[in-house]
Amino acid sequence: MTTNTTPATDTVEQGTRPTALLYAVIGGSLLTVVSAFLAWTWTADFPGDLTYYGSPAPIQFLSVAGALLTLAHALSGLGVKGFRWLTPTGTRKPVWILALGTLAGTWFTVLAIAWVLGGFAHLEPGAYVALVGSLIPALAAYKLPDDSHKAAPAKKLPSWAEIVIIAAAFAIGLFVVTFGIDTDDKEPQLFVTYLIIVGFAATALLKSGLFDRLGTLTANNRQVTLIATAAAAITFPFIQQSGDTYTLIAVNILIFATVALGLNVVVGLAGLLDLGYVAFLGVGAYAAALVSGSTASAFGIHLPFWAAVIVGALASLIFGVVIGAPTLRLRGDYLAIVTLGFGEIFRIAMGNLDGTSGPDITNGPNGIPNIPHLEILGWNFGESHNVGGIVLGAYANYYFLMLLVMALVIVVFARAGNSRIGRAWVAIREDETAAEAMGINGFKVKLIAFALGATLAGLAGTVQAHVNSTVVPENYVFAGPVPPNSAFLLAAVILGGMGTIRGPILGAALLFLIPAKLAFLQDYQLLAFGIALILLMRFRPEGLIANKRAQLEYHDDTAGQAPTDLATAKAGA
Repeated sequence: MTTNTTPATDTVEQGTRPTALLYAVIGGSLLTVVSAFLAWTWTADFPGDLTYYGSPAPIQFLSVAGALLTLAHALSGLGVKGFRWLTPTGTRKPVWILALGTLAGTWFTVLAIAWVLGGFAHLEPGAYVALVGSLIPALAAYKLPDDSHKAAPAKKLPSWAEIVIIAAAFAIGLFVVTFGIDTDDKEPQLFVTYLIIVGFAATALLKSGLFDRLGTLTANNRQVTLIATAAAAITFPFIQQSGDTYTLIAVNILIFATVALGLNVVVGLAGLLDLGYVAFLGVGAYAAALVSGSTASAFGIHLPFWAAVIVGALASLIFGVVIGAPTLRLRGDYLAIVTLGFGEIFRIAMGNLDGTSGPDITNGPNGIPNIPHLEILGWNFGESHNVGGIVLGAYANYYFLMLLVMALVIVVFARAGNSRIGRAWVAIREDETAAEAMGINGFKVKLIAFALGATLAGLAGTVQAHVNSTVVPENYVFAGPVPPNSAFLLAAVILGGMGTIRGPILGAALLFLIPAKLAFLQDYQLLAFGIALILLMRFRPEGLIANKRAQLEYHDDTAGQAPTDLATAKAGA
């Protein structure tokens, strides 16, 4: 009688092969880390100076970060205690994506060195060690067997442990964002490598299920999450070592994100395609500039800031109603064409109100300059201030002001989206005919969305006028290489995720920061932007942050259950 030992042999092979591959991933990752402590080139002509031993430059530090993340997930695959929490849905996908990201970032850096300096002869041994070290984990991770599975419920952690994890997550997030904003404009290779590493790392953490696990923790600790969010946002100006240079970028990101949230009411909730939305930002900015004491103002009025905010918001509200009332009976492409026309009419009109082509109100193409800085309760926003021994520049003042404005807009958006009128907007977005058949007044509901979105844009415009200290028509075009404009605002909503709060904020941050840091691409920026949108629509059409309610309704509908929004929205009509 013979015994068949093949199954046992297969079991051993299946167990040892992934283990050996994971050890290869770990070895290659450690080699990549070691390479960062070696010189990658002999000359300091390459931006960042990679000639030092024992002291990684920032661009080398990115390779180290990618390698350490890959190493940590490989240890999770081996079942090392303390690391298993990282991969609740499986090890293979996140390890492979992280290894690819490290490979892409490292090889891009080495090739950039050879390109800038004029050949591979300028490379030092550390660069070759980095090439080999980053290649090994990518090859080994590709051969790993697929172990994807549904995430099991996480073990309940003590309250203090959950708080520590949330605090650590926000601290890491603040560091990552600050690193990207603070990259030197003279080192474009550093920012490109940063985008590669961060993009692959975010995808890997999403595939590993770690983001979902963190989302569960934040949902269970809402107050802690709000405090951590506020603390991270407030801390940003205090850790800036280069003055106001990068704080201004953060201020503009907040303005752009706030306007994108307002557009999200119109596009994301109500489903109205508005291609001239940036005009409402301009209406608020011009209205505030005319009443804020500018020497070029035709009115010669200097109202306090709170009054200027009201004037700007009301002006945008009125324009929203005036434009929306006769046009919102249109649908689809026709509505998009009309709103596009309104945006162009606004820009041209502001350029013609110069006393020659029309009344002397806006100073024509020269705009309204010399808008004075704000002064609230004796606090001059145009001056630096010493807070706790740290000097905060002028733009830090506007940064904190925009945090308050964004918090207000988020509250308004959240309350409106979860209200009866918000459900009516969603019903109109999904099927206007069916919504009206159930008793919803489609025109009234859409007009409210249009007016609210315009008001929020006007609110942000009042702050933008004071930040820039001037308002010119060229700031409010449909499309251009520099945001904010209507095309970029719409792209921010779609890129981030329509109908969500975090989505447009993330989309606006990316679409403002990337062009600001990749100015060297010049005319190729829009080409890269178009390619990125095509890839996004192909691989993630729901946006970077999907609307969970829309996903649930879709799954319910495909299962034969009618979505509930139409039924519950009738009361909001």
